[in-house]
Amino acid sequence: MDGETGRRSGKTGRQEQIIADLRLYPAMRVGELADRLGVSAETIRRDLAELDERGLINRTYGGAMRPVVYEPGLAEREGLMIAERQRIAATAAGEIAHNDILMIGGGATTLHFAHRIAAVQQPLTVITHAFSIAMALSVNPLIKILMLPGQYDGREGLIHGADTIDALQHFRANTAVLGASGLTVEGPNDAAVGPGLIYGAMMRRAARTLVLADHSKFDRPSLTVYGPWSSLVTLISDAAPQGDLADAIASCGAAVSLA
Repeated sequence: MDGETGRRSGKTGRQEQIIADLRLYPAMRVGELADRLGVSAETIRRDLAELDERGLINRTYGGAMRPVVYEPGLAEREGLMIAERQRIAATAAGEIAHNDILMIGGGATTLHFAHRIAAVQQPLTVITHAFSIAMALSVNPLIKILMLPGQYDGREGLIHGADTIDALQHFRANTAVLGASGLTVEGPNDAAVGPGLIYGAMMRRAARTLVLADHSKFDRPSLTVYGPWSSLVTLISDAAPQGDLADAIASCGAAVSLA
């Protein structure tokens, strides 16, 4: 191996290790990385600059942090992971009983769920902040739909804000049915602050929560952790979580149901 090839190999391995470390620790300082990898702080700064340009990390003052996931808009997400989401929706629909009161959050997977329960001839009451959910359910006259008030987000087609959270305090539900931008050891999370606050409020006002998320959401940190794993939460997914995520879910008493 010549000198140039060796330098490239060393840099590649070092940068892969930086990315791996940031999966374990949300943020790290330059000095920490330099000590762990046995190189100079200047070498780490060059590595971080390259990784940041490639979008693999986010540089911070004096260090780096794992990138926060950007989530495409609802219209774009509706064309992704369709088969997986349909299986998840079908499994979740099997958890719903006659006359249940549901709180349903916005999102592509919960929209599949809404279409699924709309096709079943059973009376339900649904509280939602998402127009797409309400429209999907409106084809079934047995479903009573309560729309929450608040500020409209055209990109996601949903309502959020202080008025929305205040209105939720007047309701209780058997089940909250929520999607997620990502799932981490801390809990399910969302890419936006406003909807994340709504999902957290729905969790608190429901006797139990079904989190509908496909395997692509595993170990993906997003902006807002909207609630913790607990014995009142069931994750419905197309695959089983692994590693630290699986351990965190199990240790908190949450259940996993595979579609």
